[in-house]
Amino acid sequence: MDLSRVILGSIVTEKSERLKVNRTYTLKVAPDSTKIDIKAALKRYYDVNADSVRVMRVVAKNRAIRGGTMQKRHPYKKVMVTLDKQSKTLDIANFKT
Repeated sequence: MDLSRVILGSIVTEKSERLKVNRTYTLKVAPDSTKIDIKAALKRYYDVNADSVRVMRVVAKNRAIRGGTMQKRHPYKKVMVTLDKQSKTLDIANFKT
């Protein structure tokens, strides 16, 4: 997989902001990416070392309507990345090539 297309962006919620104190960042990633791809992309493009990577799939939220179903939330894949003590903080805006 192309490592430049693995990390799609950060997820900003109250819980994800609270977890940043413990060096844990929540990111939205490509659906076909693996833990190894995510660690490699973080090292290559953001120059941080990931200590652990936890992967979760968020399922779609459907609603029944008269003609069938409507998708209120699209499915996506997210990860919670905990960084090493020695690595710098993760800044998604600083994508280096």
